[in-house]
Amino acid sequence: MKRACFYKNTDENRNASSIRLLKNNYFRMKKILFPLMLLCTLLVSCNLTEDPQASVSSKLIFGTESGLKTYTYSFYNNLPDGGSAYAQDAMADYGAVNSIDAFIKKGAYSAAVSTGWSWTSLRNINYFIQNCTNQSVSESVRNNYIGIARFFRAWFYYNMVVRFGDVPWIDKALSVDDPTLYAKRDSRTTVMQHVIEDLDFACNNITESAGDGTLISKWTAYALKSRICLFEGTFEKYHTELGLTSSAANYLQLAATSAKYLMDNGGYKLYTAAGTAASFRTLFTSNSPVTTEVILAVAFNSNASIFSSANWWWTSSTYGPRWSMTKRFVNTFLNSDGTPFTDKANYATLGFYDECQNRDARLAQTIRTPGYKRDGNAAAPNFASYVYTGYQPIKYCLDGMSYDNGQLNTNSIPLIRYAEVLLNYAEAKAELGTLTDADWNATVGALRSRAGITGGLTAKPTAVDGYLQANYFSAVSDPVILEVRRERSIELALEGFRFTDLKRWKLGDLMTVTWDGIYVPALNTQIDLDGDGTTDVLFYNGTANKPSGLPATCTAINVDGSVGITLSNGTYGNIIFAGDRYWYPDGRQYYYPIPTTAITKNPNLTQNPNW
Repeated sequence: MKRACFYKNTDENRNASSIRLLKNNYFRMKKILFPLMLLCTLLVSCNLTEDPQASVSSKLIFGTESGLKTYTYSFYNNLPDGGSAYAQDAMADYGAVNSIDAFIKKGAYSAAVSTGWSWTSLRNINYFIQNCTNQSVSESVRNNYIGIARFFRAWFYYNMVVRFGDVPWIDKALSVDDPTLYAKRDSRTTVMQHVIEDLDFACNNITESAGDGTLISKWTAYALKSRICLFEGTFEKYHTELGLTSSAANYLQLAATSAKYLMDNGGYKLYTAAGTAASFRTLFTSNSPVTTEVILAVAFNSNASIFSSANWWWTSSTYGPRWSMTKRFVNTFLNSDGTPFTDKANYATLGFYDECQNRDARLAQTIRTPGYKRDGNAAAPNFASYVYTGYQPIKYCLDGMSYDNGQLNTNSIPLIRYAEVLLNYAEAKAELGTLTDADWNATVGALRSRAGITGGLTAKPTAVDGYLQANYFSAVSDPVILEVRRERSIELALEGFRFTDLKRWKLGDLMTVTWDGIYVPALNTQIDLDGDGTTDVLFYNGTANKPSGLPATCTAINVDGSVGITLSNGTYGNIIFAGDRYWYPDGRQYYYPIPTTAITKNPNLTQNPNW
């Protein structure tokens, strides 16, 4: 008999797998090591005269609050881990990379190689919910941990809907002969209704405090609900081919309501203690989550030898993709007075040093700009071994160079921030047409104020920025929606939202825009990028024309195309970095294909359009 591709193997369909399900979550939080090891010791101490292991496991887990708590730690393995949390925007329109994902290359991706159709973690969650019924634990305590489980189920299904669209809704732990293994795909409407039910239960029943920012609390549930409802509301609004525009407003209202409840009751606020020049980046370089603003984070600890490789990713010529921000996107950072940078008559031909002056302070906390230092020394964008476009990210990168050569970072990585909640609220209200000046002041205005912007903070905009509209959102004529999207794009850059945002706005074709970089006035001219008195880079054309005798600080870059780099006007202009990307006109890339192996095992599954 064929077996449906919901779970990986038969061992995972048996209660005896509970030991595996309670595996060490050491990578996330060392504080949970002891209860996990204690429980595992108890589970493996059985001899032939005792109850079967699965039975003992069930009693230990579901009969005490400590057992329930320990089980729920296994769910945290479903969150982005320290090996990827800082690299979630590896595929984004505003990032030039040296290795293009096959998904956005013509003819390079298919159902035969598709991934992500894994249901193992769901069974773990459903098994817990289904068995958390032992009345020796009070109902309120059980509901707290069921709420945490349902939070993770909602997160799981949100990610599945983002990736595949319609998917089977499964709310029980399936046995190997359960006919549900051969279920058809449920509509996204059905799945999202269940997701909202899970989140409502989580919001109403989780009693865990926010703590150190590494555990799920009721506020995490409210924040996730605002994220998911904003996604679904805008996806349904802009993907008119689905025929779901009539329900879009309901999701947008749920997003606004959830965000506002957290704003009014959660006790969070934007972190400003480090001042305009450092507060934003401190959120991403602090060892402990900055719980003033960070609602959920992945934490690391040098004493327990728990590290990430964030620096390695953002500085290495070989480990990461040499992710380099584009000029098109850098141009969207406002001037410090709140006016568009692109309102300057000469914005397109300003050199790197000049274009970085008097800008939104987040620019200097997102990429290397003049004044940035490493180990106390000036550090211009590193053309020698990393950056292609001239705009080198620093958002997650510690300034000490000793962190650069391996998995050595100890800085925590935020997964959900209060800033996102403010933006979810602002966007939902803008899409509904109900955003007020007071709303603007409390959300976008507050974020821009932290970034040192002085103008346009208290009243929503009334004029369209032509550059932003023409280069990113050509179909949007509402200045409020435009500016909210600008703010979201800048505030959440590199945090894993971009590709999903483009999909829900139905703007996937932005994935193919030209990767451009800094303006180069002439070939064979030494350029001091950061104004520290030493030259950093020189551009030349053709191997035979490579200059000699340059200062040790000055890297020579060939722009004849042999390394993928040219200049827009041949001998001068913006850096252009080649990237062979493709977005199918039929829109298939708004979803990933269902893997061929899954359909082979369950013929009741159908394939996504045009795959």
